[in-house]
Amino acid sequence: MTEFTPDLGERPASLDGLRDAIPACDRVAYFNTGATGPSPDRVLDAAAAWERFHKVDVLADADPYEVAFAEYERLRERLAEFLGVDADRLGLVESTADGLSAVVAAYDWDPGDVVVRTDLEHPAGTLPFDRLARRHGVEVRVVEAPAGRIDTDAFADAVADAEMACFSSLSWNYGTRLPVRELCEIAADAGAFSLVDAVQSPGQRPLELPEWGADAVACSGHKWCLGPWGSGLLAVDPAVDDDLSPAQVSYRSVDDAMADDYDLKPGGARFERGTASLAPHVGLREAVETLETVGLDAVHGRVLDLAGRLTDRLDDDRLLSPAEPESGLVTVDVTDPEATVDRLHDEGLVIRDIPDPQAVRASVHAFNTEAEVDRLATALNEEP
Repeated sequence: MTEFTPDLGERPASLDGLRDAIPACDRVAYFNTGATGPSPDRVLDAAAAWERFHKVDVLADADPYEVAFAEYERLRERLAEFLGVDADRLGLVESTADGLSAVVAAYDWDPGDVVVRTDLEHPAGTLPFDRLARRHGVEVRVVEAPAGRIDTDAFADAVADAEMACFSSLSWNYGTRLPVRELCEIAADAGAFSLVDAVQSPGQRPLELPEWGADAVACSGHKWCLGPWGSGLLAVDPAVDDDLSPAQVSYRSVDDAMADDYDLKPGGARFERGTASLAPHVGLREAVETLETVGLDAVHGRVLDLAGRLTDRLDDDRLLSPAEPESGLVTVDVTDPEATVDRLHDEGLVIRDIPDPQAVRASVHAFNTEAEVDRLATALNEEP
C-alpha cells in the first residue's frame, strides 16, 4: 500500500535551530503561543505535502480511503506515544473544545444531576455545561480558585454528589499548574467522571497522561506544540466506555460500519466522525517530532527560564501570575489591556488581553530570546 513519507530535510536539533525554523520569528517578537503557536516551515510543509499526496499521487496509484484510514492509525499511534497513552485510548478530533463538548454530550444526563467545574475554565470548558443547565436542568457548581489556586477541600465538598468534574491541567488566565492527579482522585472517590482540559500543557513539558488518572483528557496541538489548527486530541479511558454514548456516530467511530449492528470503537476513537482532513494531524506529528528532536526537557527548561526572566523584570505590583513561573504563561495587570495589546503590537511585540482577570497575558516559549523578553518587560513597565 502507498505510504506517506515526505522528504522535509533535517529537523532542527537545538533551541536556536527551532527558532530559525519558525518564519514568524523573523517578523515579530511573538508572545501569544497560549492562544495559537507559530508553526515551523516543516510543519506547514508536512500538512501541505499530505494534501498533494492524497489528492494527486494516491488517486493514480491506490485507493484513497484505504491509504487515509491507514494514515489515521499511524497518526493515532504516534500521537498517543507523545502523550504516553495506549493508541486505543486516543481519538483524533478537531480541537480541545470539540473533545470536551463531545464527551459532555455523550454522558447520560438527568434533571438535577450535578457538574462541578472551577472558575478558571476557558469557555471551551464552560459552554457545554451552560447548555446542560439550560436544556437538561443540570446543576453546575463552580469552585472558586483565587489567583489560580484551588482549595481541594472545597472541591471535594462540591463534587461529593456530582456526576462529573471538569478542570484544567494548567490555568489559561494565571499560568498555574493545578493538582490534576489529586483532583482526579477526589472525583473518583466521589464516583464522579473526571474530564480534564489540558490544552495549555502539551508542548510545554513532557507528559504521561495516565499519571493523572483522568477518565478523559482533551487537548490540542495548535498552541505550545506549534501545530496547525484542527489538530485536537481526545484521550478516553476504555474503562468508562459504557458511560459514553456519542451524540454523533459515523463510520470512523465504529468497528465495522457495514455490520448490521455496529459496535463503537473503544476510547477516544468512538468520537471520530467521517472524512475529516488528516493534514492538521500530519502537521502535528511533524511538530511533535520536531520538539522531541530538540528535546522536550530542554524546551521545558527554556520556557521556565525565560518566563522567570520576565517576572524578575516586571514591577512587582503588576504581576498576577506566580513570581516563580509554573508555565510559560505570565499575566500582568495594566490599566487598559486592549490598548496595551495594540501599543505593544505597534512595537513588534505580540501578546493578548484576557477578560478574567482583566489583564494582559504573555506566552513565553522556548523559541523566544532573552532580548525579546527584556523588550517586553520594559514595554509593560512603561504602562501608566
